[in-house]
Formats: sequence, structure tokens, C-alpha cells
Amino acid sequence: MPINPDAVGSIGEPSEFSWTSKDSLLYALGVGAGASDPTGFELEFTTENSNDITQTALPTQVVVMGGGRTPGFGDFNPMFLLHAEQRITLHQPLPAEGTAVATGKVGEIYDKGKAALVYLETDVADADGNPMWSTRAGLFISGEGGWVGDRGPSNTWELPDRDADQVVSYPTRTDQALLYRLNGDRNPLHSDPTFAAGAGFDTPILHGLCTYGFTGRALLHAACDSDPARFAGMGGRFKSPVIPGEVLEVHIWDQGDEVLFQTRATGDRVVFDGGVLTRH
Repeated sequence: MPINPDAVGSIGEPSEFSWTSKDSLLYALGVGAGASDPTGFELEFTTENSNDITQTALPTQVVVMGGGRTPGFGDFNPMFLLHAEQRITLHQPLPAEGTAVATGKVGEIYDKGKAALVYLETDVADADGNPMWSTRAGLFISGEGGWVGDRGPSNTWELPDRDADQVVSYPTRTDQALLYRLNGDRNPLHSDPTFAAGAGFDTPILHGLCTYGFTGRALLHAACDSDPARFAGMGGRFKSPVIPGEVLEVHIWDQGDEVLFQTRATGDRVVFDGGVLTRH
């Protein structure tokens, strides 16, 4: 069957999962931590045994952990699926290792005419039921709209009419995607030149969630005083693919109650847009 709008609100079976200190170290390296200064201020993310430093996980690591068992919402060709949006909310700092329970849910399904926009949500709690984090992913599925359903809310995010308060630049490595894929996303689009060419790209592209992780690192250090306990959540929309080796620039506007941001790559090309960071 095609996309099923009646699946909205469906909840999957809770599933337990664990992560280790090594998982957290690998994620940090995969999003560039320590690359510019291996013995510098990011040692808490890149090492587990440095003197007087306690290992800490990067907040954005939650995007590669515990997706939960999401209920079905119809059949479609996965080749037409695009990861369009990603949001995370942290209810407490993410420990470097632990065990938790994830519950997946079909949030909303909107009819965009020639496509469907599906939001999948995951709530994660510890063994005692205390909320740890939540994620919300927007999936744009071409060819699956047209049932004359709700189109969904309009985008109200606007680029501030002033220069950014801060701009953080992070170079990505030419082998960045090969490192990041070890976190679990083995899609050959990010590693196999032949597969990438078949998808219309000259070379394998960087994972969108890797760009998301680089952006989160910039926001953590520039807007949260490098303190994961202040990092309450971030979200926005993927706009353009990144080629490994490009430099990412995160433009940050501090609005007081919230922080707006936009990530750009070579040629001032916007790759992540509509960004909002919230802080504790």
C-alpha cells in the first residue's frame, strides 16, 4: 500500500539498547572532534583516560542511537526518500556509556502534493523511566503525496537581517564519510563511487547527520560554553549535500532565548537551514 496517513499516532514496541565508551569516542572522531588540536580542549570527547578529565559524550550523538521500533506507515520506494529535517531534545546530559529504552512513534504525515512528509519521533528513557532525550526526523518521500491531506504548517524561520554574531569554521576530512559510517550508517552513497554516480553525484557525499554533528559541535562550543549540560536541543532542515573535504561554516545569531544558525559550505552554499538551538 502507499503512504498510510492513518498511521499517525501509532506507537512501536519499546526496545532496549546500550552504548559504550568506545561508541562515544568513535562518534566524536566521526564529527571532527580533536582534529585541529588532538591534545586540546576536546579531550573529554576523544579520550577516556586522560589525566583529571572525565569522558563526556557529544549531545548530537543521540541521532545514531536507539531509533526504536517505528510502526509501519505504508510502502514506498526507499530510493525516493530524503532525510529533510532533524531535531533533538536533551532532557539531561548524555552519558558516555549506558543503557536506555527507546519508543518510536509516527508523529505527523503531511501531503505535499507530489510527495509526502513523514515525521518519525523517538522518546528515550533510562531504566527507571526518566526521560533522557527525544528525536524527530522529517522524511520527504517523492511520489507519495496527492491524497488531498493536510499540507502541514508553513516554515516561519527567517534569516536575521544582520551579520552573524559568530561564525565557526570546521574543515572536514576527505575521508570523513569513511570514518563516520562506522557509527552505523553504511549506505554506499557515502563510500562507493559507482553507487554515488548512479544517484547523480560525481563522488560519494557526506552523511547529512555528519554535517549535523559538526554543526552541533560548533554550537556547543560557541553558544553553550562547551558545556553539554547547557545544550537543550537543536533542529533544522537539510538543504544541500556536502562533499568530504569541504569546509563547513556555522553562522550563529544569539537571540537571547534561542540561538538561530545556518551551516554553509564551499561557495557560501547553504547545507543546513532554519536552525534553532535551545539552551538550559
